[in-house]
Amino acid sequence: MVSCGIVCRINMKWIVRLIYGGIVALPMYISCNTPTPQPLSLTDSSANCWTGSGEYQIPVDSVGREIRYGRNLIAHTAQYLGPKGSVAAITNGMNCQNCHLDAGTKPWGNNYGSVASTYPRFRDRSGTIESIEKRINDCLQRSLHGKAIDSTSREMRAMVAYIQWLGAEVPKGKKVKGSGIQQLSYMQRAADPLSGEKIYVTQCARCHGKQGEGQPDANGIEYTYPPLWGIHSYTTGAGLYRLSRLAGYIKNNMPNPVNYHQPLLQDAEAWDVAAYINSQPRPGFDFSSDWPDIKAKPVDHPFGPFADTFTERQHKLGPWVGMGKGK
Repeated sequence: MVSCGIVCRINMKWIVRLIYGGIVALPMYISCNTPTPQPLSLTDSSANCWTGSGEYQIPVDSVGREIRYGRNLIAHTAQYLGPKGSVAAITNGMNCQNCHLDAGTKPWGNNYGSVASTYPRFRDRSGTIESIEKRINDCLQRSLHGKAIDSTSREMRAMVAYIQWLGAEVPKGKKVKGSGIQQLSYMQRAADPLSGEKIYVTQCARCHGKQGEGQPDANGIEYTYPPLWGIHSYTTGAGLYRLSRLAGYIKNNMPNPVNYHQPLLQDAEAWDVAAYINSQPRPGFDFSSDWPDIKAKPVDHPFGPFADTFTERQHKLGPWVGMGKGK
């Protein structure tokens, strides 16, 4: 499925095209934010980023029905699990795709490209080997401020099936380019929330609101634009509460419909607006059991204790150069 306003790929290996009565097979890329789409050069290194398959590539059979239900749960989580959810009322009203853009398929949009290929895996945050089910429940609890669901439930099995289907062609153990969030280079200075506020007002507030409250849809069930802080937003335990995660996410995706081919903000602006957003109030999260080995904490983890002598503020806002290796 092509979503206008982003650069996306028709996710078939080859598409047949008629040219002057002849048939030519060629890989096709479509830019949705230009009047006349032009294929990207296959020698362009930026064209090598992973892009997930759209809903129209989902098989039309019993397996496909489960995958499609999983995609719907990712794209419209609130319809099923939100405050007015048809299955259970256990989350804050945001959708998984508010953080994992285009149902987890957009390049550098916090996508699921390398999840199936790298899980189960050991994660320093929990100090355990984690499954895809654990990762999904982490998102429900930390980002959607909700409750975990049973790993054997229909909803969990469907979401796992969808994520595994998306990454089925990625070799086991490989992390493909464009998956997850791009790591921006650290600045020599600290990120500046005051500068970020000015950027937020001019570039973000028209969609996410002056107070970061977001915009609910016409039915009041989902958000057209999600809240960026406040009681309905992600918690302090979410991955995007780390500045490096949020800054990389903003750089290649915001303001919508920005994509990694044509970013609008400079790196420093992305760092600053991320600092402003994450300096606003939001639900807390009990992460007392996180990071059993504190030496494994990322350099920009915003809460102590730390294995070094740098302040909590510097861990949160930087500058991080010279503080150690980020993760």
